[in-house]
Amino acid sequence: MTIERANSIEIEALALARRSGWPEDMRVLLDRYPREKWEAHANLGEMARFWLPRLQSVLDQLNVHHQIEDFHYFPIFRAADARLAIGFDVLEGDHHHIHAEMARTAKNANALLRALRSDTDTLRRCSDGYADASAVLLKGLIRHLDDEEDLIVPLILDRGEEELGVAHHG
Repeated sequence: MTIERANSIEIEALALARRSGWPEDMRVLLDRYPREKWEAHANLGEMARFWLPRLQSVLDQLNVHHQIEDFHYFPIFRAADARLAIGFDVLEGDHHHIHAEMARTAKNANALLRALRSDTDTLRRCSDGYADASAVLLKGLIRHLDDEEDLIVPLILDRGEEELGVAHHG
């Protein structure tokens, strides 16, 4: 069975800066497995927990994390439930956006560091630029992580890690 990728209009409608969560048609499994039930679910194993560590864990190895998701796990999850395929396309697009925002934040951080010995106006401008860039990055990361968890964990709870072929055996 071939699952077609979402078109650019569908993906753009769910862009990271625009969405405040998944629309109803993407919440099919989340409604069955709400967040408050995840911890007690029998299918919550190591693989599902891969998506639950928060910001610091993701930032430490963000590029590798995104490559693992984009090239290994997302194709498996897309194939497991075609109703969620657009969500994985959107999440892949988020990765590009997040990396761009990280670069913008780093650029602003470097400008702020250079401005530490500058006049007050330059320092204030650079501080504001860094604060703004950091806020956009953090907001996008939090939205992305919540949305990623809201697709993946319920899918794993519904199917189980073994059935999906993503169980860790160690």
